[in-house]
Amino acid sequence: MTLINPPLLTHGGTHAARAFRMMVRDLARGSQGVTEGDDLKVRQLSTPGAGVRVVDGSAVIRGATGGQGSYTQYNVGNATVPLAPTGASARSDLVCLRVEDPEYEGTRDPETDEIGYFHVVSNVAATTTTVPSGMTAVPLARVDIPANTSVITDSMIKDLRQIANPRRDRRLYTSFPGALSELKYSDNKWHNWPTAARWSIVVPTWATSAKLVTTIAGLRLTRADVFAAMQNVFGTVLGQNTAIDDDQGSQTRRNTVVLADSLTITAEMRGTTQTLYLQTYMSKIETGDLSVDASTSLIADVEFTEGVR
Repeated sequence: MTLINPPLLTHGGTHAARAFRMMVRDLARGSQGVTEGDDLKVRQLSTPGAGVRVVDGSAVIRGATGGQGSYTQYNVGNATVPLAPTGASARSDLVCLRVEDPEYEGTRDPETDEIGYFHVVSNVAATTTTVPSGMTAVPLARVDIPANTSVITDSMIKDLRQIANPRRDRRLYTSFPGALSELKYSDNKWHNWPTAARWSIVVPTWATSAKLVTTIAGLRLTRADVFAAMQNVFGTVLGQNTAIDDDQGSQTRRNTVVLADSLTITAEMRGTTQTLYLQTYMSKIETGDLSVDASTSLIADVEFTEGVR
């Protein structure tokens, strides 16, 4: 195959449909799926019945044939997709967004027929997550319908959507204690410490998860052995405990502690500003102290990612 000419947006040129489809493919980086996390979600009908509804949203659908390019399709409002009732046996149906371009498959007429439409592949395996080979389509949901059932509810719907190009936002936050701050042993309690490790974080409206990596470089351990624990706190969400277990005696020494968490971002957190801070538990088992000072660096690495919701 030779180059498709003329290149797009050449004044006076006539452009093939494939050239536009290849542009969509290039802009989508060869990926397919829904555009944003709540696009084209499959839900039960407003009054549950023999079908499902697909909500607003758009998707990129990659052609199944090499060189076909990719299509875009947008749904406005709720689209109803009928599903046949089951008999004596349970059944799984795959709901997908399909493009049937007559240049590559089928006999639909673009002037009179729907080329992009919601399609049901009936009686698939109960583990199915992809569309049949050779079909230009993206999977939206698998509906696992019990025997003798005609009313579909959300509990039967398995969300299979993937975002074509999920958004990410990663930022570094730093802090440096201006003076010595000590945390003494022997109370078996949690403390919001070090107080310099505190940042206001804006949560993107599209985020569904976050990775937090907080590093305390130059943490001072003094007076005796230390046994303690630290954790990230993001809003009201607690991270996992990281142990500080030191047996180096009474001399002053420094250590580096790294806290890492993967957190789910709830709907209530999206679009808000949440506080990220550390808390530290001091055990009575050992009698050493912790401290930070002007030679301590505090670094928070925060990455939000987008997923379906």
